[in-house]
Amino acid sequence: MWGGRFSAEPDALMRAFSQSVSFDKRLYSQDIRGSIAHARMLRHIGILSAGELSAIEKNLSLIRREIEAGEFDWKVELEDVHMNIEAELTRRTPHGAKLHTGRSRNDQVATDMRLWLLDNTVEIVLAITALQSALVRWAEREGHVPIPGYTHLQRAQPVLLAHHLLAYVEMLQRDLGRFTDAAERAAVLPLGSGAIAGSTLPLDREFVARQLGFVSESGKPRVTANSMDAVSDRDFVAEFLFAASLAGVHLSRLSEDMILWSSAEFGFIRIGDAYTTGSSLMPQKKNPDVCELVRGKSARLIGNVVAALTLLKGLPMTYNRDLQEDKERLFDSADTILISLQIFAQMVDSTVVRAKTAAAAAADPLLLATDIADALVRAGVPFRQAHHIVGAAVALAEKTHKPISELSEKELLTIAKELPAAAAVLHRPVLAQLAERKMTGAPNPTRIRAEIKRWNKVLAARQGC
Repeated sequence: MWGGRFSAEPDALMRAFSQSVSFDKRLYSQDIRGSIAHARMLRHIGILSAGELSAIEKNLSLIRREIEAGEFDWKVELEDVHMNIEAELTRRTPHGAKLHTGRSRNDQVATDMRLWLLDNTVEIVLAITALQSALVRWAEREGHVPIPGYTHLQRAQPVLLAHHLLAYVEMLQRDLGRFTDAAERAAVLPLGSGAIAGSTLPLDREFVARQLGFVSESGKPRVTANSMDAVSDRDFVAEFLFAASLAGVHLSRLSEDMILWSSAEFGFIRIGDAYTTGSSLMPQKKNPDVCELVRGKSARLIGNVVAALTLLKGLPMTYNRDLQEDKERLFDSADTILISLQIFAQMVDSTVVRAKTAAAAAADPLLLATDIADALVRAGVPFRQAHHIVGAAVALAEKTHKPISELSEKELLTIAKELPAAAAVLHRPVLAQLAERKMTGAPNPTRIRAEIKRWNKVLAARQGC
């Protein structure tokens, strides 16, 4: 690669330390796509003949097939995916020596990584959609069951299971938006920027952009505007890593809910056996391992984005070898979030609700304490006073060791004359009380059915159904 400048080969330890082919060989498909597009551009501007282009394309295609068949011999001494492929191409045809005309590994790897990110974003978007669909199916199947909603992990107010599940569908929708938004900014071609300052050759960057699909919705080619920024920019990596980390955080929160719900103390759900494990010692155990592993893997996703930002923060313009460290972070996060989404969708489909246990917990009369306060407000009592009245009723129930719903009218009157009428809400079915929540965003059963219908329509359209 640079033998004309150096009089000695790199030390063996130096080669082992500096190589990246052990992990960046994952870019082979994108590297070959980029090389074919670059070769076609060189033919377009007269650097390659038709025969030379044909030989290059033919042999790159053969190399791709060998890599996919596991028959390609990757050489650590050639450092990276780019030089391994180019060296093998040149061994097969002398015209391969012309392929690197007008490009550097700096703009080549930046192009490969953008292509790889765009390809993998498509898979992740599909996986997010699949998990959203699984959650909506669950909401449709068993979402009518009331459960306690929690704040501070203390019972707060009743909701429907569907309302809780759809909250995660909303989170995942924002995750999908972040991935697609990051991909939009990644879809700009850096190839042609060279090592730092472009080329004196008449490279047609727009031609390459069209070849590789770096185009706007109207078909206009999208190329980077500054060669220095193009080869050093890894914002697209950082954005992808952040999108993956926040999606991982959302999955971790859902995991925690399902871990709690599946415990004996809650007992709201039963996760399918295929997504749980037992204990090597205690024969009765059924552990929610998928949830625990996904919760744990969110830490890796967070760590990867922190590592990438730390890597980038002190780099001067333009390309620095430090940037070699971005790939393992990117690959690991892409793999981790993808399999986490996929396994979670399968696990959700295997999960069933223990409806009687969940409904019994949701029937706790204290969950309607705020509803009593609302009834007092409708009777003309200022809210702060209503809050105090209901708090006094709760204290009396605790003092007399009985549920608030069993306080007598006489006992309630000792607190406030309006309280007996307001406390009548305690004797209404939970679903009837939920139906009183008519505003947008509330767990009203009718509204939730409409939300499920809306999400089914959105997801079907996205999946092309």
